[in-house]
Amino acid sequence: MTADGDKSLMRSLGEFVGHVVKGIRTDPGPADRTEVRRTVETEDRGGVVLRRTTIEEVEIRRPSAPED
Repeated sequence: MTADGDKSLMRSLGEFVGHVVKGIRTDPGPADRTEVRRTVETEDRGGVVLRRTTIEEVEIRRPSAPED
């Protein structure tokens, strides 16, 4: 570190890459999600396009391990 306490560019870059790698390796969550239906409604109003997307999902939660 420099005298004023700022991190160097290489240290900041290493921390950034570490966060990205951790995000890739981490399990996204204890639930399995399955998309059931996706509905897209589009309406053209002159120079503007209005679009509404509705996504319906089913989430199956895995039972957690019992704590002793």
